[in-house]
Amino acid sequence: MTQIPGLTIRRGTLDDAALLSELGARTFSETFAADNTPEDLAAYMATSFNVTQQTAELEDPFSTLLIAEIDGHAAGYARLLAGKPAEGVEGANPVELVRLYVSRDWLGRGLGEQLMRACIDEARRAGHETIWLGVWERNARAQAFYRKWNFREVGEHIFPLGSDLQRDIVMERSL
Repeated sequence: MTQIPGLTIRRGTLDDAALLSELGARTFSETFAADNTPEDLAAYMATSFNVTQQTAELEDPFSTLLIAEIDGHAAGYARLLAGKPAEGVEGANPVELVRLYVSRDWLGRGLGEQLMRACIDEARRAGHETIWLGVWERNARAQAFYRKWNFREVGEHIFPLGSDLQRDIVMERSL
């Protein structure tokens, strides 16, 4: 696995709500703006990446946020959420990988791998035996990344992005 000088991955705290709001909105926009209408993107981002929502996610006892920093600057993050799995997920004691985003400047440089390793380690430490996620059917780059990590397709669900009801592929792997 690629070593990145100056990289630390840490748990998010309540003090990170504003940082996650900005980082989440920026990385989501970098990833999906070209393939969605500005209206749908704005509607989703307004509800998902505001400080109040990020505070709620940080306060949720079933939620874990990991922030990747390089020389003290946030470059990516991930969110794990324990709870009811999507239909099709059959592995024991599952946890959802809700988000794993890397800033455009760090794509293809190993940061996603480091975040995924941290998520898997965190999930195992918490006693989970399965990790699952939903990935947009049109996000081939992310699908290839997850397959490299031995995720397999087990179903699908709808992801509402503003007024656009998108099809996500549900994938899982054992830990």
